[in-house]
Amino acid sequence: MKASFWIAILWEIATLPGCTQTPPPVANVNTVTICDESGCADRPRNYASFDPAKRSPEEEAANQRMADLEALAEKDPSAAYDLALRLFRGDGIKQNTHKSVEWMRSAGERGHFEAQKALGRLYLTGLGEMGSDPGEAEKWLSMTASKGDKEARTLLKEATHARQTLQSNYRYWDRWRSTFYNYWSSGYNYHWRWDTGRWYYNY
Repeated sequence: MKASFWIAILWEIATLPGCTQTPPPVANVNTVTICDESGCADRPRNYASFDPAKRSPEEEAANQRMADLEALAEKDPSAAYDLALRLFRGDGIKQNTHKSVEWMRSAGERGHFEAQKALGRLYLTGLGEMGSDPGEAEKWLSMTASKGDKEARTLLKEATHARQTLQSNYRYWDRWRSTFYNYWSSGYNYHWRWDTGRWYYNY
């Protein structure tokens, strides 16, 4: 058949109702579609629905309360102790254990008894990712034990024993460290060797 015949057939098929297709709209590269509970809408690509500068009155009040407590903590060790607890617990403020310990130390260094005892317990047992530090525990528990606290005296003995054990273990491992290092460096023998383009097992 002639090519003109097939062209005519194809033209008829293309023009049948329902066979014509509208090309999809060209996407706007400067906008993005954002959907939420109220529906979908096109927004500029740099659009941000959350503005950290626009906090609720409740958030502003909470932030101000914590700022006031921090200012008070600079002057009063009991306020520093409270701030440390609130930071540890995430009570009215974002939880931050590192800053919590810093403020507890600030209170303890200024003679706050409860802070000193809390630090002694903390360093004896460790906290989260922070391991125990018996020497630091001894320091804080000595302060509270000297003020007649019975629990602190008991914990101080445990801290002293833990420190001595730690030092003993360190001396033991320090003594053998170089020997074990030499095994890794040259003392252990290989099981496999490379020769003539392949690996061979050493029997």
